[in-house]
Amino acid sequence: MGKSFTPTDAYAIMNLLVKQATGQSDVVVTDTSSFISAGETVLSTGRENVLDSLGIVMGRLMVAARPYKAKLNIINSINSGMYTNRLRKISYYARENVESGAFNTDLFTNLQTGYDNGQNITDGQAKSTASMWIQNLPVTVEINYAGSDVWQTSTTVTTDQLKVAFRNEEEFMNFISGAMIEKQNDIESSKEAFNRMVLLNKIASIYDMKDKMPHSAINLTAEYNKKFGTSYTSEELRTTHLQDFLAFFVSTFKLTSDYMTDRTEFFHYTPPKTVGGVNYHLMRHTPKDKQRLILYSPLFTEAEAHVFPEIFNEQYLQLKTQYEGVNYWQSVGNRASIDIKPAVMTETGQQATGSEVKLPYVVGILYDVDGMMTDFQLDDAISTPVEARKRYYNIWYSYARNGINDNTENSVIFYMEDTK
Repeated sequence: MGKSFTPTDAYAIMNLLVKQATGQSDVVVTDTSSFISAGETVLSTGRENVLDSLGIVMGRLMVAARPYKAKLNIINSINSGMYTNRLRKISYYARENVESGAFNTDLFTNLQTGYDNGQNITDGQAKSTASMWIQNLPVTVEINYAGSDVWQTSTTVTTDQLKVAFRNEEEFMNFISGAMIEKQNDIESSKEAFNRMVLLNKIASIYDMKDKMPHSAINLTAEYNKKFGTSYTSEELRTTHLQDFLAFFVSTFKLTSDYMTDRTEFFHYTPPKTVGGVNYHLMRHTPKDKQRLILYSPLFTEAEAHVFPEIFNEQYLQLKTQYEGVNYWQSVGNRASIDIKPAVMTETGQQATGSEVKLPYVVGILYDVDGMMTDFQLDDAISTPVEARKRYYNIWYSYARNGINDNTENSVIFYMEDTK
């Protein structure tokens, strides 16, 4: 089923992703109460009766809030606004050469006294090529990306009621400032969660469609063992044989990056297209400056000095603009793995829910900048008037996004999985 034009309320999945990202959904009970001063929420002097969480105290105030900036901003951003939430993308299939009419060849006699510029058919057999007026129109495919994922959040600001919890106006304003910083941090976490959802679907969809785009999913464990005639497990390659494995990864990456610059059908999905009995193929190429790379940082922490200079240089990718590392893919409780049911494209050109993809260890993804995008449609905040009787006001934040995965553009995932 395709994505609905009707906005889809994404608050639940935003909350779920944020919980996974912050570890709230993977809690392990460990008793450290005898060793750590964790603080107490409210002292015994009592509480104000609005939030019921602030103590009426006299003493220095320390506001625990610091700004957080959403990650995964490497994902390409476009802005269609709210007037249209549909993106049309037209691609062109490759067209083959035809027989030469400029010379007499082993196939046709094109130049001979008495022949005209047509096919010169004798006994039902064409003796020469067709005229220059034969039509050869572009063969296209149009892919539409539509829909909106929407969510809201809010915060309430009281005008006077909390002042009893503070010594002066400065402390009160510091408190309000801290509350707004943390609200903005909540918003940034949700934005990051949306970006992460776009990335996770991209990785999982490539794996789910690997039978149709086999060069786009590289099992590094299997490829290493195949090349060197070994039978190491993924864990052994990441520990005992780490240096050899990283050298293998660098060479695999460099070759893949080079191959993606060629105009081929290797690293993407071609929607089937047949016209007049001829099967057409969609060719893509991704120049170096259009390539983007996201890697699982913990794998490379110990070896950055050896690996990164090989990957990020003038010949390959730029570290500051074409790369981002992630400390986890889906959950901080199991940082290297993913477990996703992705949206995929079928052979009939429909969007469908793919199979569940459970990968134990994702190393990274190399992709065309146009193959993964976030469409920003609405990002707004509006304040209500002050409620005259109860003396408070609300700030409502509204968001509309659309995550776009285009697997007709070049992409390659690198992962590690033990084969039986």
